[in-house]
Amino acid sequence: MSPPSKPPDITALLRAWGEGDVQARDELLPFVYAELRRRAQAYMRRESPGHVLDPTALVHEVYLRLVKQERVDWANRSQFFGLAAQMMRRILVDRARARKMAKRSGQWTRVSLAEFTGTRQPQDVDLLDLHGALEELAAFDERKVRVVELKFFGGLSLEETGQLLGVSLGTVEREWQAARAWLYARLKKRT
Repeated sequence: MSPPSKPPDITALLRAWGEGDVQARDELLPFVYAELRRRAQAYMRRESPGHVLDPTALVHEVYLRLVKQERVDWANRSQFFGLAAQMMRRILVDRARARKMAKRSGQWTRVSLAEFTGTRQPQDVDLLDLHGALEELAAFDERKVRVVELKFFGGLSLEETGQLLGVSLGTVEREWQAARAWLYARLKKRT
C-alpha cells in the first residue's frame, strides 16, 4: 500500500473519522500504514527469531482493531499512534499468552532488553514477564508505563512521546531512564 503523492491533513482525517466519516477512515489508511509498519518493524527487530507474528501481520491486526473504534475524539496523529502502540502491546501479550497456553511447555516469548539495559548485548526476557512488570509499575506510576508503551512498543521518539503525553522532552527523558532502570531491576530478579 503506497500513499498518494500529496499527503492530506492527517489530523483532519482523524477528526472526520472520529465523527463517523468512514470515507475519511478509508482515506487515512494509506498514509498511516507505512508509519505503523515502520514502528512494528522497529519493535519486531527486538523479538527473538522464530516469532510467529511478522510486522505486516501485526500492523493488520492493529488496523483491524483501530477501524472498530467508533466516535473517537482524535486530537492528533500522536494520539492515534499512541493508541496503536497500546494495541501492539496488547496483541503481542495476547499472542504470547496463547502460545504459552497452547504449548504448556513453559517456552518463553522473548524480547530483547538491550534498550532497557543500556548494553549492546541483547538480553532476552519473557514478554509476559515484561507485561507483568509494567502492570506492577502502573500501580504507582502510570506515566512511566505510557512512556515505555509509546517508546518500546510503539516506536515513538522521545519527542513524539512528550508531545503525546503533553510533557517536556526533559521530563520524558527522565521518565524513560527511570522506567528502564526500574524494569531492568525488576526483570533481573525474575531471571
